[in-house]
Amino acid sequence: MSVLFAKPNDPWTYLGHDIYSVSRNPDRGSGDFLSSSDSNPVILLVHGFGASTDHWRFNIPVISQNYEVHAIDLIGFGRSAKPSDLDYGGELWKEQIVAYVKERIKKPTVIIGNSLGGYAALAAGAALDTESAGVVLLNAAGYFSDEKVDFEPKDFGQRIKKIFGTGISRDFLFKFVIYPLIQRVIFENLRRPSVIRSTLQQVYIDPTNVDDYLIESIRRPSLDPGAFEVFQKVFQARGLKGKPIDELFMDLKAPLLLLWGDRDPWLRNAKAKQEKFRSFAEKASLKVKEVLLKAGHCPHDEVPERVNQEVLSWLQDN
Repeated sequence: MSVLFAKPNDPWTYLGHDIYSVSRNPDRGSGDFLSSSDSNPVILLVHGFGASTDHWRFNIPVISQNYEVHAIDLIGFGRSAKPSDLDYGGELWKEQIVAYVKERIKKPTVIIGNSLGGYAALAAGAALDTESAGVVLLNAAGYFSDEKVDFEPKDFGQRIKKIFGTGISRDFLFKFVIYPLIQRVIFENLRRPSVIRSTLQQVYIDPTNVDDYLIESIRRPSLDPGAFEVFQKVFQARGLKGKPIDELFMDLKAPLLLLWGDRDPWLRNAKAKQEKFRSFAEKASLKVKEVLLKAGHCPHDEVPERVNQEVLSWLQDN
């Protein structure tokens, strides 16, 4: 399957910038669903870094059989606008999701997010309070209060500065010439189809779904005006710059489902990280369920049947 089976929504803007989203309603001819549809929450899907609504290609058709489903492109990604003057990070994307739920969905919403989108989903779910019907995290990014996070460029930049010296003119050369040039080279390399395929084959344990559709869905937005500037902003931020996960758990009032691709090569100290998520969620007295899946960083696209099954079962229980 290589189509979303969802239609683009009417135009919507955030901070004056165009935001792309899609949605699909349940099949109104499915009989029993009609009597309970109004009481069901809406589902909002939030992609990870470099991805888009296209990454939910195997989830929307299944989940939308019983629930109204939306998927959104975070500002700076996918088909959404890519302005260069924004402070990209967790706070920006959280506020975008909150605005979308309040302005477009206007119903209790379960937010499902992968990786960077997982952090944004959790932050938005916490901010929405009673308008949040639940949060599902798929290999979520984020940090905890007891972890030191340096949001400034680290040793790499300092080493290059030493090569050119520390005078004002050399600092100018580094900041406005050398560093942007290095970033440009990295960006151009990362958006080559062969590199995208190779990267995905490393983070998908089973590469079956690493197909041309997926590769093009990642490559195409990188050609948009402003894509490189967004990459620079995110690259320089070196972090999500939002609240730590444990504080967000304390703010969250809705049920939580943790889904982990337990062979994720991008997740450092995976078992310890998973334990931290579960432990802090329990300390926050959240109703939490955790499921480990034989998959990599993007289980919703690698093992969609399992993810869809777990999500639908959890939705029914909550």
